[in-house]
Parts: sequence; structure tokens; C-alpha cells
Amino acid sequence: MPIHLRANKSDYASTVLLVGDPGRAENISKVLKNSKLVNKNRGLLGYTGTYKDKQISVQTTGMGCPSTAIVVEELIQLDVKRLIRIGTCGGIGKDIKPLDIIGAVAASPFDGTTRTYLNNEPHAPFATFEILKTAYDVSKTMGINVYFSSIASVDVFYNPFSDYVEKLRAKGIIAVEMETSLIYYLANRSNKQAATFLLVSDIVGGGEEFTKYVTDQDLAKGMDQLINYVLEVFYHL
Repeated sequence: MPIHLRANKSDYASTVLLVGDPGRAENISKVLKNSKLVNKNRGLLGYTGTYKDKQISVQTTGMGCPSTAIVVEELIQLDVKRLIRIGTCGGIGKDIKPLDIIGAVAASPFDGTTRTYLNNEPHAPFATFEILKTAYDVSKTMGINVYFSSIASVDVFYNPFSDYVEKLRAKGIIAVEMETSLIYYLANRSNKQAATFLLVSDIVGGGEEFTKYVTDQDLAKGMDQLINYVLEVFYHL
């Protein structure tokens, strides 16, 4: 039994949805049938239930790569096969708008945790093509526009340097968040499947225009749509 996820292999499904917010884990658990709490240690809520006729779990990671690394390492110890992150991000791409959905093809590691794992050697942590292909097909069926592109994972939410967005945008990166590079790296290393789907919660400009947030009501509505979309992606895998 792992140190932080106080659970056995049989407690988790082979596919786990990863969320930063324990409240989001609770909300997803209510969508699932026969949902059971399988971990509550350290507030890292984990649930297992079924969506339609397929078993799936949802697990809280906390915010940032250090906490996420612990959770993902322990899920791998528990023999989980597929990791799908559902979260929010700051949009920086030219055409990206609030409440857009992004499917992360790759995640540049601007965080310290992933670079520690890499020993500062080059690597481009990437998503699993099968999941992205299914996600593309499902988006067309559901009539949802999804941007499949590159994102960056960072450590600092309130970045004080006004030019950091411009530098990332120049690399073709369309959004920033705080967990995916680590998830992709550990999945790549361990021969697991992984993908991340993000809701744009704010537009990041840097300096005095640092963030422009959507309302809580609009964010909740957008997140409900994203969760339903990702569950359909999972069902069709």
C-alpha cells in the first residue's frame, strides 16, 4: 500500500481522471454510478465508480508538479494504465478565448519537478495519440471545438515577469498550467497512456494585465461540459 494513497490495486480502475481540486473530484464522483471513496488520506480524495458500463476512477493531485508527482508515482505503483487530467489553464495563444477547451499534445517542462526527473536533459513530454485521436473524433460528434496544441507547465502562478508570456507564445505555446509535463513524463517513462484536457479559465497577459478571469458561474458551466466531454472520450477508448 503506498504512503499517500492508502489503497490497494483493486481499489482503482485502469483509467484514472486526475484533478487538482478535491471539490472537482467530488463533483465527478456524483456523475459516476456506484461511486465509492477509495482514498481520503491527506485530502487527496479518490473515487471509483462506473460511467455507463465502464469502470473509472478520479483522483485528486493537489496543485503543482511536486504534489502531482507523488500521486502519479503511487498510481503507477497501483498498476493504473491510463491517466487523464481534467483541469484549468491560462490562455496565451493568439486566438484562445476564455472557456475554450485545449487538448495538450505536448507539455514543455518549465517546472522544477519534471526537470529534476530529467536531470536537466532535453525531453518533450507527450500525450498518447490514441486518446487524442479519440478525443478529436468525439469532439466532432458532440459539436465541441477543441484546440489540440502545445502547452507549458510552470511552477509560479503569479509570475512577476511581464515578458514571460511573450516568450512562451513565441514558441507556439497556447496555454500554461501546473501539472501536465510531469504527468506526461511519468507516463512516457512507465509506458502508460496519458492525456490532458483543459478549460481556459483566464487569459494571461503579463504585467499589469496579468489575468482576466471568467465568472465562477461560467467556469462551473464550462467545467461541466469539459467533464462530460472527457467521460465520453474515455467511454469510446
